Amino acid sequence: METVRHSEHTLKTALISENPRLVSQYEKLDAGERRLLNEAFKPDHDLFGPITLHSQSDWIISHPEAPQDFEQFFSDPYRKAPSPDKRSIYIQCIGSLGNTRIISEEYIKWLKGYCEAFFYGLTVKLLEPVPVSATRCSFRVNDNTQNLQIHAGHILKFLKKKKPEDAFCIVGITMIDLYPRDSWNFVFGQASLTDGVGIFSFARYGSDFYSSRYEGRVSKLQKASSSDYAVFDNYYTPQVTSVLLLRSCKALVRWIEDESDSPGVSTKRSREGTVDLPKPVDAFKEWKEWIIKCLAVVQK
Repeated sequence: METVRHSEHTLKTALISENPRLVSQYEKLDAGERRLLNEAFKPDHDLFGPITLHSQSDWIISHPEAPQDFEQFFSDPYRKAPSPDKRSIYIQCIGSLGNTRIISEEYIKWLKGYCEAFFYGLTVKLLEPVPVSATRCSFRVNDNTQNLQIHAGHILKFLKKKKPEDAFCIVGITMIDLYPRDSWNFVFGQASLTDGVGIFSFARYGSDFYSSRYEGRVSKLQKASSSDYAVFDNYYTPQVTSVLLLRSCKALVRWIEDESDSPGVSTKRSREGTVDLPKPVDAFKEWKEWIIKCLAVVQK
C-alpha cells in the first residue's frame, strides 16, 4: 500500500486562493467554519487524513492526472452553478433497483432524501423509471466478469433529450454495469458537465459482485438484433444492503437518524397499500461518527 501525503504549505496553497471572489467567500465564514477549514491543513489530523492507495489499479496510479487546486476548480469555465430558474436535480432510474417494485421504490426514496440533504436548497425530483430498452443504448457481456453492461455514452445522449427545462442536472442511476467504450473493462459512471447529465451504476457496489456466487453472470449473449433487449427481463439485481446503500450515499447524520426510515422499524403497510421498509444504515456508523466530529469542531 502507498500513502499520499502533503505538507501544510501545499494544502494551504491548494485550498486558499487570492482570487477576490473567493476571498469574499472566505470572509463570510464564521469562527466555527474557519476552525473546520483549518483542520484540513493538518496533514496528520484524523478528520482529514492522507489518501491510502491499495493497489496499482487505484485510479490515482493507473490514470495520472494534472493536479487541480480549488481556484482552478472554481474558475473552470465548464463548471456550472444553479440559477434561479434551474434549481432542480432530476433522478432517472434505468431498470429496476431492487428485486421487487417495493424495494426499488424505497431505494430511490432513500437516495432522493440523501440528495436533498447533501445538496441543501435544491429541489430533487424523481422521473418515472424506464426500462433499458427505452434508452436504445448498446449493450454487451463483459469478457472478464461475464455480466451484462450498458453503454454509458449512449445513456447520456438519452438523458440529454429528457432533461427538463428547470433542471440544473439530470442523473441516471442503474443497477446494471456500465462501459464507456469497447476497449474499456467498465466504468462506475460518466457525466457531461456542459450538458448537465450523468449516469452512475451501483452494480459493483453489491458485496457479492466479485464473488464466485455472483448471480449476474451470463454465459453467452444471445440476441436477434441490436434492438433485442429481452436479455434484461428479470436480470439479476443485487440486494439493497446497508453496505451498498453506504457506498451509494456516504453519510449525513440527520438523514441517517431519520426516524421515519430508521433501522429496527418493522415493515409497515399504509392505508394506501404502500410499504415502508426500514432504511439499512448500520454500515454508516463510521461516517456518522466522522460527521459528528466535524460538527463538534464547528460548534466548539
